Amino acid sequence: MDREQWRQVVEAATRAPSIHNTQPWSFTVAGNRLDVRADPARALPALDRSGRQRIISCGVAVEFALIALRAAGAEVAVELLPEPADPELLASLTLTGSREVAESDRALGAAIASRHTERAPFQPQAVPAEVVDGLQRAVAAFSVWLKPITETDEEVATAFLLSRAEEIEQSEPEYVAELQHWMRTDPAAVDGIPVGAVLEEDPATRPSNWLIRDFVVGSRPGDRSPFHSPEDPDAPPPPVERPAVVLLGTDNDDAMAWLTAGRGLGQVLLRVTVAGLAASPLTQALDWPATRAQLGTRLSLIGHPQMLLRLGYPGGDRSPSTNRRPLADVLTFAE
Repeated sequence: MDREQWRQVVEAATRAPSIHNTQPWSFTVAGNRLDVRADPARALPALDRSGRQRIISCGVAVEFALIALRAAGAEVAVELLPEPADPELLASLTLTGSREVAESDRALGAAIASRHTERAPFQPQAVPAEVVDGLQRAVAAFSVWLKPITETDEEVATAFLLSRAEEIEQSEPEYVAELQHWMRTDPAAVDGIPVGAVLEEDPATRPSNWLIRDFVVGSRPGDRSPFHSPEDPDAPPPPVERPAVVLLGTDNDDAMAWLTAGRGLGQVLLRVTVAGLAASPLTQALDWPATRAQLGTRLSLIGHPQMLLRLGYPGGDRSPSTNRRPLADVLTFAE
């Protein structure tokens, strides 16, 4: 592959979502090999003390790069954590030949450009069971499991821990300061969370049974009572959004497990995009060791939860996409 082709592959990889849009990765092309590294300078020491979510984010980027290469007709060998003495080197993707491009390869490759995190409410249309079944099969190839949260007691327990974790985060000054550090008011900002991508409504007042993260930490003025309508306080409450929610997890809980969880997550995000769906994370309960452990206990999990996602059909008002860092900042060609 020439340099322009590699640039296209890395551009696709950088479309991966990352915690607070920190984009904590860098890429090096050396001949027929692409190395993917974690960038410790973009760590979140308050929110992600173990680096788990940073590595998951990079795992998604690894999978997006692999999918882009396969969509371009390349056969690729993937080696994870190839250098034990260099833990920031997360993966090496080596071209080994050419392959016939299947229609599924093209569809997933095309989905990279259109996928984005959707925080706005979903339509009431249910997610088809066959889509969830397909996601379970896809992540199983990475030794990752996917559990739909469907039972009432599981929904109640998960939603409670989600809300509890949000309360903990809002009371932690270090977390609030870190979140504010990554908020962006400039629409041209190349990283971080643009204010325009944050919903105007307070998540605490949103008619949903799942609480999304409050990126402005409840600082909006006005009444925070659930489902309050300032136009007509006596109006009946709107229908409660009940999206499909799935939990991804792994048997182990180390860097390799986090990396493979990220790769599985990458498959999930692109496959739901191909199916006309969208996704957004519900990670608060997984941010803190206490609520993460409690989630495992309350759901009787055998293994470790790595990512909680809400899935659904996007409505008319789509959340805006976030920008990405220039390739010159993340891509190096070795001489």
